[in-house]
Amino acid sequence: MALMHSTMVPLGTLASDFKLPGVDGRNYTLNSFKDKKALVIIFMCNHCPYVKAVLPRLVALQNEMADQGVQLVGINPNDAERYPDDSFDSMKKIAEEKKIPFPYLFDATQATAKTYDAVCTPDIYVYGEARTLLYRGRIDDNWQHPEQVTTRDLQRALENILAGQPVGEEQIPSMGCSIKWKPN
Repeated sequence: MALMHSTMVPLGTLASDFKLPGVDGRNYTLNSFKDKKALVIIFMCNHCPYVKAVLPRLVALQNEMADQGVQLVGINPNDAERYPDDSFDSMKKIAEEKKIPFPYLFDATQATAKTYDAVCTPDIYVYGEARTLLYRGRIDDNWQHPEQVTTRDLQRALENILAGQPVGEEQIPSMGCSIKWKPN
């Protein structure tokens, strides 16, 4: 597993459109979430130990903040041929087993991940109502041990966005496994 840190795309960058299939049988675009106050795009996968460790926190965050207009969206960009644990069928199983309450989409061509400049799983991008990037970075300060978390960076950013408050520019990159790119 190659440890990577997010590239920290410039704040203010506009969200790019996509059209991706979800594990629920629907296709999703950026416009699918137009009524949400905050959109959290998470590049993730099934097999990464970092994602496995934080997934319960993401599920809880969506459940906690859904009624406030926050929408999480998971996008799996990994090469499913070389990493069969990240196949679309496996995504469906994981979504059901882990009771993922947000759309989990498959980026089979990897075009969406490239457009967003994603490099790791999880790689997190938070957009406000105007779909400009307001936060990109880690979920919290302890990916391995949830009971030792002292700073919930993602939740704090979302709370600030919902309250109309600025999100601090000092943001700590997310870290995780490298995206498993298809060979050229």
